[in-house]
Amino acid sequence: MQPTRPHTRSARAARLLALALAWACAGAAAQPTPEFAALETAAQRGDVQALTLLASKYERGENVTRDFLKSNELYCRAAALGDTGALLKMGIIYSIGRGVLADEGVAALLIRKAAELGNERAAELLEHVSGRTGSVLPACLAEPPATPEPAVASGARKDLELLVQHWAPRYAVDPALVMALITAESNFNPKALSPKNAQGLMQLIPATAVRFGVKNAYNPVENLKGGLAYLQWLMAYFKGDVALVLAAYNAGEMAVEKYRGIPPYGETRNYVRQITRVYKNTTHPYLVEIAAPSPLFMQINKN
Repeated sequence: MQPTRPHTRSARAARLLALALAWACAGAAAQPTPEFAALETAAQRGDVQALTLLASKYERGENVTRDFLKSNELYCRAAALGDTGALLKMGIIYSIGRGVLADEGVAALLIRKAAELGNERAAELLEHVSGRTGSVLPACLAEPPATPEPAVASGARKDLELLVQHWAPRYAVDPALVMALITAESNFNPKALSPKNAQGLMQLIPATAVRFGVKNAYNPVENLKGGLAYLQWLMAYFKGDVALVLAAYNAGEMAVEKYRGIPPYGETRNYVRQITRVYKNTTHPYLVEIAAPSPLFMQINKN
């Protein structure tokens, strides 16, 4: 008679740790290395990628004193914003007890949540996590993200708002939508720079700036006009569906078409939620002559 293989908690934890370490090592080499100050600024306003990159730097002690507690806090903030990689990371942190009390039940909750949101690595780890019930998510995942401090003085912001009121109607875009979008993108900081090299008031990546004729992305008027031109184009391309337009502005129109709806990216979904909580209209007028609609529009799930 063949002996049965033991499936103890220690064996399960050891296997989970081995897989987690392999995952962490595989991802570390691919991380970009933007300026630390830019990362901190972007993380402060809730940029998910900035939060996870900054957490990784504190975790590894890269250009900063290693600080697991700070790293865990940043990962948890990103997880609270729906980032599946951060959720998985928090699951691993609770499974090994790094900076927190080890808790297999909490680890299982976090890894299952990441898997449910589409994280393939989390799905691979599901068979190795505890089946314990009754655990609750960490408190940081239940707390709303902190509201960032104003990026510019009130007088300067008022001037920028007046620019929006002037230029948005010229591109047939509702100023209220533009206000909400800029708040999410840069919090009205015309010098903002994201870890993805998105620049200025409406956070234009260089390719988008070139596409819409923006020569200086840090010039508020140029940046605003470029962002408005892109919004105007997206409105026509997605036939005025506000959620799809916002998802495309954040992740690109090709990502929306690829996933036939809002992409399953934590950052993008949180971005759409953040703006649509303020801007309630689900549809927006558009100019049909600006662009033909997406050939996949009828296949896109707009829920």
